[in-house]
Amino acid sequence: MTYQALQTSKIYLITGAAGFIGSYLSKRLLNEGCQVIGVDNLNDYYDVNLKKTRLGELEKQEGFTFIKEDISNKETVENIFEEYKPQIVVNLAAQAGVRYSIENPDVYIQSNIIGFYNILEACRHYPVDHLVYASSSSVYGANKKVPFEETDFVDTPVSLYASTKKSNELMAHTYSHLYKIPATGLRFFTVYGPMGRPDMAYFGFTDKYFNEEPIKIFNNGDFENDLYRDFTYIDDIVEGIVRLLNNPPQDEDVQHKVFNIGNNNPEKLMVFIRALENALSNALDRDVEFNKVYEPIKPGDVPATYASTKLLHEAVGFKPETPIEEGLQKFADWYVEYYNKK
Repeated sequence: MTYQALQTSKIYLITGAAGFIGSYLSKRLLNEGCQVIGVDNLNDYYDVNLKKTRLGELEKQEGFTFIKEDISNKETVENIFEEYKPQIVVNLAAQAGVRYSIENPDVYIQSNIIGFYNILEACRHYPVDHLVYASSSSVYGANKKVPFEETDFVDTPVSLYASTKKSNELMAHTYSHLYKIPATGLRFFTVYGPMGRPDMAYFGFTDKYFNEEPIKIFNNGDFENDLYRDFTYIDDIVEGIVRLLNNPPQDEDVQHKVFNIGNNNPEKLMVFIRALENALSNALDRDVEFNKVYEPIKPGDVPATYASTKLLHEAVGFKPETPIEEGLQKFADWYVEYYNKK
């Protein structure tokens, strides 16, 4: 196994740079001495102040250029590529969330399909060394076979969000085939950590605790058949991405590959919740227990996510390993400080 280390001489374009993964990746690249062009439309799907906080951290660093634009505007995307001529493109701009896609389908088509098409077209007309883009573990749908492997059948998505991510993989494969664009799709598995997305369960549970509200757990109260999730700490996600950036697929036929990035160690939802209670107890120096209400599983939710990380390990010698106790403690400490909850 040989792979190229990060090349700091290249120009990196990160879409969704004010987002959770995008901001962490941008910060890591800037710390390594790279030039980063960050694009984000700063939409209000969740608290814009959190996005601005992440952005503020990046704007302190040398080598960062921020462009407030939407990738669903084709002319804007072409202008960015023409002006900055990025060699490595990481497309993380997307409308996230499984449940939200049921309520607001339009925005998913606009951002995840049209936006990604615009990125592919720009990579076609302004050739890049590597396009890396966000897919999702949700493409596996209700697959029963675990762990999920990249070769599994994924033609039965159970949410529109999952459909858009599967579509991204198909679009990237086609463009790679037709125009020789080296492209890598990353199926992320439940990413969490400090400055994460407030729409994620662990963040929402914490909000509700401080608002003295009960948390809703969508598992029917069935602890024997609880939901399993492969929770992946943000630093592990970023390490995986960074290792892949300068290692585009080399296949002669189609230079397109898909990798899982997950913890390869799924936890029951209730175990995760207890770990979060413990982390908050430590951060606050008092006992924390959520008021729990159990409800039926939501449409679009899948019973388990469990990543095989064999391909990723073979490609770049990395396997995410941060235990949830460590990752959640870092989140709890950050939350208590950021929202001044001591």
